[in-house]
Amino acid sequence: MKANWTLPGGRRITADVPVGQTLMEAAVAHDVAGVIGECGGNMACATCHVVVDPGWYPLTGKPDKFEDSMLDVADADREATSRLSCQIRMRADLDGIELRVPAV
Repeated sequence: MKANWTLPGGRRITADVPVGQTLMEAAVAHDVAGVIGECGGNMACATCHVVVDPGWYPLTGKPDKFEDSMLDVADADREATSRLSCQIRMRADLDGIELRVPAV
């Protein structure tokens, strides 16, 4: 499966992501600048904030209440399709997903 991140400034990173791996884990493994995952995916830091392309957002689902509150404390301003990438696990229907790393 593939995931695509667009960094501030327009540089793109495409990486193979195994089914079941979180997009935060994949971003960290592929040195996607701006996705840190400081808390290791425990939803305690919001350092894995990404903006999901609107066309893909329905497939990722909306954040639950806790994730929603964590997005409020992310360094970058949240957007309508913001998610914590630690809460999105790669699945077959997410192959090719487009994510943007927001500028801080």
